Amino acid sequence: MAAAETLAALVGVAPACAALSLPRASFYRHHWRRWSPYAPVARPTPARALAPAEREQVLAELNSERFRDQAPAAVYAQLLAEGRYLCSIRSMYRLLDASG
Repeated sequence: MAAAETLAALVGVAPACAALSLPRASFYRHHWRRWSPYAPVARPTPARALAPAEREQVLAELNSERFRDQAPAAVYAQLLAEGRYLCSIRSMYRLLDASG
């Protein structure tokens, strides 16, 4: 891409991209990312997100001897049968993925 930028300064963007067989969209996309004043913004934590203590409780339950070899859907079903609700099945998968 550096070669395209150097050549574009001499002959223009369209001839430089044609000479290097580089799509102009790729050139402009790279150039925009490089000089963009916008930095990626971190997403705020949702208001309904699990608290750290709740996350630890869910992970402890999923890693317990009782549920060690079961899928989160099975754990969810067994806990609901006992009248306990910790979080959704998808949240269990997210927590397991985040914890490695």
